[in-house]
Amino acid sequence: MKEIEKAQIKLLSDRLDLIRRQMASMQLANEAEKYAELEKEKATLEVEIARLKETRNKKLSKEAQKLVDMPFKRPITKKEQADIGKLKKAVRGIIIVHPMTALGREMGLDDMTGFSKTEF
Repeated sequence: MKEIEKAQIKLLSDRLDLIRRQMASMQLANEAEKYAELEKEKATLEVEIARLKETRNKKLSKEAQKLVDMPFKRPITKKEQADIGKLKKAVRGIIIVHPMTALGREMGLDDMTGFSKTEF
């Protein structure tokens, strides 16, 4: 689903860039009707892109909310990061979020953080 939304946003953005280039190269006096038509299409594309990005952000927010509601969370130490597989085996159901991922940026994480239903 995410890939489809991403592809739609890219397709619409590419179309919007094409329209902007066409509008920049047009002489307003000679092609006023065509310019107005492109202006209208540009506005609709911008609205659609904004709507798609908003729905994508809402989906991320649901996942982030689910993690925040988990009872146990703490930063993962460097030693634990070195052997992350061992940590995942020891704590069943742990979810680790890196601060550079979209989810991590949305949550405002500074460190690699683990979320779990059980204490670790």
